[in-house]
Amino acid sequence: MSRAAAPVVAGVTTTPPFRLSVLDRSRTRRGEEPARALRDTVAFAVEAERLGYHRFWVSEHHGVPGVAGSAPTVLAAAVASATERIRVGTGGVMLPNHQPLVVAEQFGVLAALSPGRIDMGLGRSVGFTDGVRRALGREKDSADRFPEQLAELLAYFDAPSSAPHGVHARPAEGLDVPAFVLATGAGADVAAEAGLPLVIAAARGQERMFEAIDRYRERFRPSARASRPYVVLSGTVAVAGSESEARDLLVPEAWAAAHSRTHGEFPPLAPTGEILSRTMTPRERAAFQQSLTGHIAGTPQQAWARLTELMERAAADEFLLATSTYDRDALFTSYRLLAQVAGLRPLPAGTQD
Repeated sequence: MSRAAAPVVAGVTTTPPFRLSVLDRSRTRRGEEPARALRDTVAFAVEAERLGYHRFWVSEHHGVPGVAGSAPTVLAAAVASATERIRVGTGGVMLPNHQPLVVAEQFGVLAALSPGRIDMGLGRSVGFTDGVRRALGREKDSADRFPEQLAELLAYFDAPSSAPHGVHARPAEGLDVPAFVLATGAGADVAAEAGLPLVIAAARGQERMFEAIDRYRERFRPSARASRPYVVLSGTVAVAGSESEARDLLVPEAWAAAHSRTHGEFPPLAPTGEILSRTMTPRERAAFQQSLTGHIAGTPQQAWARLTELMERAAADEFLLATSTYDRDALFTSYRLLAQVAGLRPLPAGTQD
């Protein structure tokens, strides 16, 4: 069923027709220490809460020069301690990299310290390189065990009689920590079978995204954790005073992605002007242009109209913004302008998903 757009008064919606949330990957800027990126993430969460965003999630990346966020539950603890109302979680913990018991214990601690505010976003990716996988003690096929690991993890939160291996995960046991599945590969099918909300990237290849969402809804099995399908789209929305300024915000991340595909390393963010003035090889230029596509960029009204159209077509419940750029002030402004045009309001303490 398609969702109707909220009425607009003077360019601002009176009631948001879907939830807006934030995913921050703690992107590093060239010439800065990773610690700066982590502090920025915490400050960003405080601002997102002030603006009325529903959730603030952090990610897991290992051995990536351009990303400081390698320990999501540790960073989520810092975010939760600096905020009061916004839901805090991970987008996500890559379960094949960890033992389910340890993940349950970590989220149990988070939920005990910040009751009613913690989300458990879970992915099935493993380390991207052989070196990272060796360091984690994992193999490429570790992702195949994701459904089994997910079931074990969720069981640790259930009644004592279901304790896997006879082990009780304290303080997780009995706590209500909402779980979400990130749709990488077969993730949509796993989410449907487990009866969990789905988080899926909205970028290039949108037809495949819509097909995965349809399949998720068709195969969804209601569970104690979710009585109906719940779809979260995740992607980039860049907002500025003009469409050209908004598109410029996409450049640093697009170049980082292009550099990764052509040189095998995901670098820290660089300034937009420097990237646009550089001489790229044909291969770099093609990868760069491709990385600029599939995103939403424009003035507040343009961006909101395009985002609403996408959400209506997907009949999605929530959009998880994963926008990043070199200029921090411009990034904060982008999120602020979108919050304003969407009519966001700060959430009451402990608001559930």
